[in-house]
Amino acid sequence: MQTRILGRSGLAVSALGLGCMGLTGAYGPPTEHGSAVALIRDAVAQGVTFFDTAEVYGPYANEELLGEALAPVRDKVVIATKFGFRINAAGQRLWDGLDSRPEHIKAVAEASLKRLRTDVIDLFYQHRVDPAVPIEEVAGAVKDLIQAGKVRHFGLSEAGAATIRRAHAVQPVTALQSEYSLWTRGPEAEILPLLEELGIGLVPYSPLGRGFLAGGMTQGTAFAEGDFRAALPRFAPEARAANQALVALLQTVAARKGATPAQVALAWLLAQKPWIVPIPGTTKAARLSENLGAVALTLDAGDLAGITRAAEAIPVVGARYTEALEQMTGL
Repeated sequence: MQTRILGRSGLAVSALGLGCMGLTGAYGPPTEHGSAVALIRDAVAQGVTFFDTAEVYGPYANEELLGEALAPVRDKVVIATKFGFRINAAGQRLWDGLDSRPEHIKAVAEASLKRLRTDVIDLFYQHRVDPAVPIEEVAGAVKDLIQAGKVRHFGLSEAGAATIRRAHAVQPVTALQSEYSLWTRGPEAEILPLLEELGIGLVPYSPLGRGFLAGGMTQGTAFAEGDFRAALPRFAPEARAANQALVALLQTVAARKGATPAQVALAWLLAQKPWIVPIPGTTKAARLSENLGAVALTLDAGDLAGITRAAEAIPVVGARYTEALEQMTGL
């Protein structure tokens, strides 16, 4: 497994991380506990050192799962988790709006440390920007946690350029986590140049388009109960049919390179910048190994230019979120 450094922070992680959200729901029923622990430990055995979770995944169950699975190798891995949502008393994924008040951030950190069975959070992201709390106060709260030895690095998720600059001026931002893939390329225009300027790493979530770019989904694919993709415009049957053109492009390149569409999609992302570290998620051991194989796949300048040019000519059909989900985009 290759290693990458997130920006100029000095935080070294495996070139691909593991997004763990789906192990406790969101894409259908939670994975059986023993199987989920085994998958995480299999990732460690294959060289993954970067694991992504959040208090709202579950809620809480995902951090608890990661804490258990990684306890034997805690000193060898980097754990990223997130704050910023209110979770009401009922729990059960009933998130109750944003809350990045400094006192809330510090309370979340204490609770996450316990669930993760650790004395320090390696990377602590604001899950979504809270318009009710100045970002300087958020950065200041995380700075306090860093000075107290409870957090090592500060991250933001889905933040805009102005917010990133303001936060970075108070406490250096190590990484930005945002959706980025061949079918979600919004960060390229403004965010990537800013991250390069400031020395901030990018951690793309959903780098395989929530599984679509892996090539196993068709217009007729039925989603399991509890799979939130069923509510996303981009996954409506007619959108899936139209978006198969992008999968076909990846399949063509994959056949030429002796790879899979998922590996091509991930290798394309890895080739964009040396400080980009995608975090594909999976619940299946075979998919885990397939995804990690992307690190060894070399796409030359001609391959990259051809993929980029062809992808730009394919209009992606469907919005990322519904208007309602846009207000609760921690998924």
